[in-house]
Amino acid sequence: MPILSETNDAVTVVTIDRTHRRNALDLTALEELHAAVVAAVESGSRAVVLTGAEGHFCAGADLTELEDVSFTERLAEVLHHLAALPITTIAAISGSCMGLGMQLAVACDLRVVDVPARFAVPVSKLGLMVDKWTLDRVARFWGEGAARHMVLTAAVLTDDDAWRLGFAQERGDLAVALDLARRAVPLAPLSQSGSKLGMGAVPAADAAYSAAFARAWASEDLAEGQRAFTERRAPQFVGR
Repeated sequence: MPILSETNDAVTVVTIDRTHRRNALDLTALEELHAAVVAAVESGSRAVVLTGAEGHFCAGADLTELEDVSFTERLAEVLHHLAALPITTIAAISGSCMGLGMQLAVACDLRVVDVPARFAVPVSKLGLMVDKWTLDRVARFWGEGAARHMVLTAAVLTDDDAWRLGFAQERGDLAVALDLARRAVPLAPLSQSGSKLGMGAVPAADAAYSAAFARAWASEDLAEGQRAFTERRAPQFVGR
């Protein structure tokens, strides 16, 4: 099972356990993660802590199996559901938090970051794009300068950057994240869910960005980026 789930005292810990891929997710694991989150809410959990096994949060999408934009469409549904949960969600992060891992982290309400951790949105290395919802959340939680740094130059930021720029609300390991979750559990549920609605307003659709997204996912550059990743070489992009 690539996704593990355990509930104690109204806190559910959902753990990504694909350590052979640094916890990168394929479609099967993504569906299992979604099912675990749904089950946590249905069972009455008041907080969910999302983490990864053996020192890595999530290294991204498993590009050995990623084929087309249909994966990103399902991913968007899972992320939006996670972000809209009426309970408190916390990402307990260490090691790699890149690509899809970053998307999971920004879908959560709060982030606890351990040492070491590395963060990236490496779309420009692969010839693909993330949806506008992701860009909006990354810019809001990291600040627009750091977001542009990661998206446009493939910069990799550190746990110190996460703390310095306000992306992390606490520093520490899973135990620290669990303590934070337990502090949220006894508080007023309607206040929490209502406040989340107020802070989670969805940005308006952008037709120009949607068109650019479609071009990137149908491009020769995306195919080249995937080949280069598999062959462990630098991609040669041509802009079409």
